[in-house]
Amino acid sequence: MNPPTDCRRCGVCCFSAAEQFVRVTGDDWARLGTEADRAAHFIGHRAFMRMRDGHCAALEVHRTPGGAPDFFCTLYERRPQICRDLARGSPECHGELARKHADAGGAAPRGR
Repeated sequence: MNPPTDCRRCGVCCFSAAEQFVRVTGDDWARLGTEADRAAHFIGHRAFMRMRDGHCAALEVHRTPGGAPDFFCTLYERRPQICRDLARGSPECHGELARKHADAGGAAPRGR
């Protein structure tokens, strides 16, 4: 699979049914600042980004004038380190695309 030319047209890395999908470290929590309680929560002794409707709660899905999805992270400048490390076209990006493509039975992964 080819990586997206623009992450805002893909969003695959923000989608998961798992409540413990995006781990939030202490440094991440501090970076989230006043948004931490709204965007993240604790499950046991570990913090994770909240998930809503199968995607990270910080993700907003808009539509372009042509109707294509436009994925927008409302916390982009304060996002967790794991999100910062997932660079477009990186091996991790390709892994997310391939895994979710396989999970979707060969169909386009949700978010894309």
